[in-house]
Amino acid sequence: MKIVLCCAGGFSTTMLMDNMKKTVHNSAKLKDEDFAFKAVPVDLLPAEVEDTDVLVVGPQIAHRIDYIHEMIDPYQIPHIIVDQDVYGKMDGATVMKQVLITRRKADLAKANKKS
Repeated sequence: MKIVLCCAGGFSTTMLMDNMKKTVHNSAKLKDEDFAFKAVPVDLLPAEVEDTDVLVVGPQIAHRIDYIHEMIDPYQIPHIIVDQDVYGKMDGATVMKQVLITRRKADLAKANKKS
C-alpha cells in the first residue's frame, strides 16, 4: 500500500511518516514490506497521485482540499485530513489506524458498486 503524506513543505509530514513507519515496524500484524510511504509538498502531489492508495493531508493545508480533490478524485484515492492535535503529537499510530480504516472503507465501497 502506497501512502502519500502531503503538507505545505513536506518537512513536518516526514516526521509523521517516520512515526507511521515505526508503528508498522513494531506491529505484530503489519509488515514493513506491505507499505511504501512518501511525504511531499502539496505542489508536488500531481506527480504522486497515479499509484497512491491513501492520501494523508496535513491540517495546515486542509484549506486546499478542493485543489487536492481535483487531483485525487479521478483516481478515486481515499484520503484523510489529520486532526490538528494528532498532527501536533506526531501520533503515527493513530494516523496509521485511520489510513487502514479509510482504505478498507474505500475497498468495501468499490466492492458494493460492482455487486
